[in-house]
Amino acid sequence: MGASILSLAISGIESYPVDVEVDLPGGLPGTTIVGLPQGAVREARDRVASAIRNSGETWRGEKLTINLAPADRRKDSSALDLPIAVGILAAQENLAPERTAGLAWVGELSLDGRLRPVAGVICMAVEAARLGLRGIVVPSANAAEARLVPELDVIAASTLREVLAFVRAGTRPRASEDGNSFEPIAEGGPTDLAHLRGQEGARRALEVAAAGGHNLLMVGPPGVGKTYLARSLPGILPPLERSEGLEVTRIHSVADKGVRGLIRRRPFRAPHHTVSDAGLVGGGTPLRPGEITLAHRGVLFLDELPEFRRSTLELMRQPLEDRRVEHARARDRVILPAGFTLIAAMNPCPCGYRGTGRCRCSPSRVRRYLDRLSGPLLDRFDLCIELSSLSSESLLELSDPSAPASESSQQVASRVREARSRALGRGASVSNAELAAGHLLRVADLDEGGRELMREALEVGVISARGHGRCLRVARTIADLAGEERVGSNHLAEALSYRLNRRILAQD
Repeated sequence: MGASILSLAISGIESYPVDVEVDLPGGLPGTTIVGLPQGAVREARDRVASAIRNSGETWRGEKLTINLAPADRRKDSSALDLPIAVGILAAQENLAPERTAGLAWVGELSLDGRLRPVAGVICMAVEAARLGLRGIVVPSANAAEARLVPELDVIAASTLREVLAFVRAGTRPRASEDGNSFEPIAEGGPTDLAHLRGQEGARRALEVAAAGGHNLLMVGPPGVGKTYLARSLPGILPPLERSEGLEVTRIHSVADKGVRGLIRRRPFRAPHHTVSDAGLVGGGTPLRPGEITLAHRGVLFLDELPEFRRSTLELMRQPLEDRRVEHARARDRVILPAGFTLIAAMNPCPCGYRGTGRCRCSPSRVRRYLDRLSGPLLDRFDLCIELSSLSSESLLELSDPSAPASESSQQVASRVREARSRALGRGASVSNAELAAGHLLRVADLDEGGRELMREALEVGVISARGHGRCLRVARTIADLAGEERVGSNHLAEALSYRLNRRILAQD
């Protein structure tokens, strides 16, 4: 007699059904797993055998053939342990097959029969609901994220014994009844702009970047507030909508980041400059999301930008345009989302003090330093600003307790929300930075002064064809912040100034 148990596997951040078919063909004792099992699945035979024995069940030690269909897709997840165990017991007539129908089964087994959490459960739950299943059986540690899909009945168990009791007698594990509600994840609080004195130009650029989702490059000597500004950005961004939160939660679940509920705050990722290519854009076996995908719907901060390997930075050029990254494999083609706002910070030279009279760098050393950043990559920054050290008088004045306080992140966030609301009011479902070319021309129609200013910028080669569209998007955001329906020449002039600031990276 054979048995078939439905499970689910992950490809990218999507899930697909896997039929775990178990047969007892007769012959010498042994377990064969077919259907392109990878390392974690091939090892399941030993985990499952011990878990069954230690759960009080009889392991008969006969010949077993386990097929994972579809057989032409690689499977590399310990989440198949539980369906394999249930399939073996059903094939041995220790479980009634009809009691396992209509459910998806996922979970890793320990040797003593405990169920361990697995990655990507929310993606599996979404797929189970799409397939019209009545429920999903998951480890208790994954219950909160599975319940984010309200259409499913979530059976959360802590041990294989509890699962078997549910199948045989309908006894629901206690974890299935506990915690039907969940609290959204509350990450650590953001850095507040109220504590940053001075740097008004940089604060303005940060507000524009937040309102339109534009990429921002900050250049300045050490200690002027570049990192503080970048870490303040999440505090002025609007919270994620539920649909966006589910998308971000799915990504972090697949990446096994310990998801405990719905993510509501936009991600902020700050990888070190030693990050590998796969760590940045994703990859590996099995394929895992990289930092640009983990930053989807949020912020990717690259501090000390020229210290990253140039080849690694160049991998971001296409994702910055397409807002997704495609991984082609011999058998699979996986597309991962990468719609993030890029914030980068750098010194103007290796020692950091170029232009201040304290620089110790030779021209050739500065040239080598700046050559690590290609022109096409720099062209993808909508905003570029220079931060300067404050004078001693300014610092003393700003540190005076009686000095007026700087605007808080909450005050700036209210303007950002209003600007984004205006964009949504024009029928846009994305931020200004993501506007398609056709829609952009309709919502960023320049007046006569603006067209003349743009014509001059194009004629002298200040901006490229790509820069033309990016300037229009930034100008549209500046107009939104000002509450203006039409983009004026003053809005375009400010947008152009941010691109002209790249002259500070000239190798003079």
